[in-house]
Amino acid sequence: MTSSGQSRQTEGDPDLRRRTITWIVGLALVGLIFDGYDLVVYGTLVPVFLRDPSQLGPVDPAQAGALGSYALVGVLVGALMAGSVADIVGRRKVMLTAYAWFSVGMIATAFTGTAGTFGILRFLTGLGVGALVATTGALVAEFAPPGRKNLCNAVTYSGVPLGSLVAALLAILLLPVIGWRGMLLIGGIPLVTLLPLALVRMPESPAWLMSRGRVAEAEQAALRCGIPLAEIASRPSPATAPATDGRPGFGGLFRDYLVPTVLLGLMSAVGLVLVYALNTWLPELMGRAGFSTSGSLSFLLVLNGGAVVGALLASRLADRFGPKKIVAASFGIGAVAIALMTVDLPLAVLLAFVAVVGLGTSGTQILIYGFVATYYRTNVRSAGVAWCAGFGRLGGVGGPLVGGLMVASGLALDSIFYVLAALAVAGVVLTWLVPGTHRGVPRRGERQDASTAAAN
Repeated sequence: MTSSGQSRQTEGDPDLRRRTITWIVGLALVGLIFDGYDLVVYGTLVPVFLRDPSQLGPVDPAQAGALGSYALVGVLVGALMAGSVADIVGRRKVMLTAYAWFSVGMIATAFTGTAGTFGILRFLTGLGVGALVATTGALVAEFAPPGRKNLCNAVTYSGVPLGSLVAALLAILLLPVIGWRGMLLIGGIPLVTLLPLALVRMPESPAWLMSRGRVAEAEQAALRCGIPLAEIASRPSPATAPATDGRPGFGGLFRDYLVPTVLLGLMSAVGLVLVYALNTWLPELMGRAGFSTSGSLSFLLVLNGGAVVGALLASRLADRFGPKKIVAASFGIGAVAIALMTVDLPLAVLLAFVAVVGLGTSGTQILIYGFVATYYRTNVRSAGVAWCAGFGRLGGVGGPLVGGLMVASGLALDSIFYVLAALAVAGVVLTWLVPGTHRGVPRRGERQDASTAAAN
């Protein structure tokens, strides 16, 4: 091999790396589109279940909230399980299993006939959804080039609100035609499309291989993906790192990052209360405010459209100024916009505020995942993202329940929005309390990846 060829392998191939990250982000994005569709399609079906007892039997608002939460309990369990597993067996295997699992779960749920069976299958489907959400951020962060990690994660996790947007749009267009069972069957499409493609085009992370001491495999994988060898060599592995750096998974996460991990989990929980309270109950709330069924679903469409656009723009700022400041600002903007929804405004202005609410809720959650994925070292990164996604799902579980209880209690519409605005303010406070990552004295036992440090 010529010296120029050796240099090209050692320094990486920018074109090959660009193609690799495009495939990875593309596949991960599509997976999270169906992930978001899976979790949010239920919100578009709630009015059907409340008004038509022939579907699942009589369903009241409190029970509807509980049914919405079963899937999120599954997400919590699946995410926490996947965090440790992905740091041990690899990101790729967990993601491929998750694609198959939640697709089969959606198909099975479409054939249920009782509320009890529906809830059980929603829980089981949630296991696959949680595993996917918990693993995706770690994989993307490990392939993304320095200085683009928050952007790549924002593009990827925008799949969740994009899936929500697709669910709302398809509900407007197709729900009267294909019914709620057809809406759930759509969620099984990845089984015959995304999964086969990912089997061929999704590689294992060289950084994860290096963190497991599989140096030769890591170097070969890096060369195949166009990643400079120096980039993965700078990352500590059990073979090269001191014992205080090498503990993988949740053990290393809670030993070396206890305070920030608790705060990041609470941030995610607050964010997901907002995300799922609004995605589950916004159509019903706007319907009670006097809007038609299709009109109230349009608010859900605008909410998630605002989340996607806002998060992509904010992620560029996060790469430049650091994610902490941008996440705090996004929570704050969301609080103001939610409070302003109580004002009597023209429809166009109200829709604009709903789009900003999307940035301050689902958009903020996208930014949080990017924050977490670039915060931790390699051998605890998947556990960190899993903790954020899993513990945060306590908020996701609470969101539909809190919304259902507020609606069932007859609480005024303005009061409901004020409660949600107060939660967004709590998110601002929690974000500012997270310790600085890499620009001060490192925490005990912490030695950060060079690429992670560059991203923060």
